[in-house]
Amino acid sequence: QVQVMESGGGLVQPGGSLTLSCAASGTIQMTESMGWYRQAPGNQRELVATVTNPGTIKYADSVKGRFFISRSRDNTRVDLRMNNLKHEDTATYYCYVEYTDAMSFRRVEVWGQGTLVTVPS
Repeated sequence: QVQVMESGGGLVQPGGSLTLSCAASGTIQMTESMGWYRQAPGNQRELVATVTNPGTIKYADSVKGRFFISRSRDNTRVDLRMNNLKHEDTATYYCYVEYTDAMSFRRVEVWGQGTLVTVPS
């Protein structure tokens, strides 16, 4: 069974930096993409940054130039380095991994429980 777990959230002052880490465990043979979404209170979950298996990276416009996503070569870990944090970055950050099941060939998404990042105003 594939599981995803985030770590690294916390309280950081405006302008500060934080790195979120995400580890995927279990048997994943065909990773399609990994990445981060976030959800602030009262808002919908939104994309932050994703990286596909070939290495294509996508960022939300609001974080471009401040956040940087990286993944391990074996696709078991994806990190999000967040610089120059702003109050509006306050949210619960969720990691996901999307893979193709080797038996059914279906796309599967697995999400973590989320980690809270708080940037006071």
